[in-house]
Amino acid sequence: MSESQDPKDDGAVSRRALAAAAGATGAMFTLAMSQAQAQNAPIKPRDPLKITKVETFLVKPRWLFLRIHTNAGITGLGEPITEGRARTCAEAVKELEPYLIGKDPRPVQHHWQAIYRHAFYRGGPILTSVLSGIDMALWDIKGKSLGLPVHELLGGPTRNRVRVYSHARMPEKMKEDMAKGFTAFKTGPAKRRGWSRYVDTPGDVQYAIEKFAELRKTVGDQVDIGIDFHGAISPATAKLLVKGLEPYHPMFIEEPVNCQQHDVMADIARGTHLPIATGERVFTKWGFREVLEKKAATILQPDLCHAGGISEVRNIAAMAEAYYASIAPHNPLGPISLAAGVQIAASIPNFLIQEQVSLGEGYIKSPFRVREGYLELPTGPGLGIELDENAMADKLGHDWKNPETYDGEDGSVVDW
Repeated sequence: MSESQDPKDDGAVSRRALAAAAGATGAMFTLAMSQAQAQNAPIKPRDPLKITKVETFLVKPRWLFLRIHTNAGITGLGEPITEGRARTCAEAVKELEPYLIGKDPRPVQHHWQAIYRHAFYRGGPILTSVLSGIDMALWDIKGKSLGLPVHELLGGPTRNRVRVYSHARMPEKMKEDMAKGFTAFKTGPAKRRGWSRYVDTPGDVQYAIEKFAELRKTVGDQVDIGIDFHGAISPATAKLLVKGLEPYHPMFIEEPVNCQQHDVMADIARGTHLPIATGERVFTKWGFREVLEKKAATILQPDLCHAGGISEVRNIAAMAEAYYASIAPHNPLGPISLAAGVQIAASIPNFLIQEQVSLGEGYIKSPFRVREGYLELPTGPGLGIELDENAMADKLGHDWKNPETYDGEDGSVVDW
């Protein structure tokens, strides 16, 4: 050490040298990881990738699947469907082909904005459902092109597994599904006749409450049961049912009244300690903003096939988090929708539970499996699923229509 050098500088120099070395090591590690990822990915980030073909196909029982092809051989899957309007949605997808063909599929957010805003007449169940399915497929392609699951592209997993529920109206079905691993269910209010009257009789209300009590007794207090009024019950009767159900602690009351009556729903929410859920017929962040601002529900149920796809449901979840509301993605549709919902569930902090009606048996190569009420996070790239073309061969085509329901006593139209 020279006489002019301050001994204290030696430690400082050493610390700087260590920091520099650590920084260099970290940079080299990051670079190595990036290079390894790029080598494992099907294509390099700067390689050209273009949409070459868009196809839809009707799938039993009532679904519409979408597959977007690219010049690199990578395909993306989505479900662009409004229930009962499969052919209408398929035609709407076809109308978007001129926009999609030849485009790079990877700027997903840009395409979302273009499809939504260039329609001029924004939103609505058909156009938003079509956009939702396309958005799913673009995320699937993006994940596959990078060799990563979609939830990794959304910031990484916030949980290790995803809870799901089954549908059951009878005690026997609940017992059967509990044996398959389910620990949560959704049912509907039992009825001896339709819920078409503005004020139903005390007997009809009590019947629905007693039947729910039987379900609670069957499964015990360690199993969750949500109950879906399907927006088909009047506010007056809904209030009576909610009050009667309180002792049996349903997990949530879904759509206690018509889904457009957010003020009325908020009034019901203020009158009970039970969580109110809604969202299957609410579209985009703008629709859910009203639900949150009016405090109409604390459980939001955006449908990945209707609300705007993965991109928009991620936005809705972020809005809900600011209101201390949770997300329970709605899904009475197919395994592509379920796969998209699982990717969202894996990536958001305020996820509650995922709906499903098909785990994919007979449709995808590796169906989902329920263990202790949960699904494992998918590890494959994109949505993490592949269609099983051979198994699906006898399931192509359908002519499913929405039920036409009428009051049994006077023949008037009722909701289903």
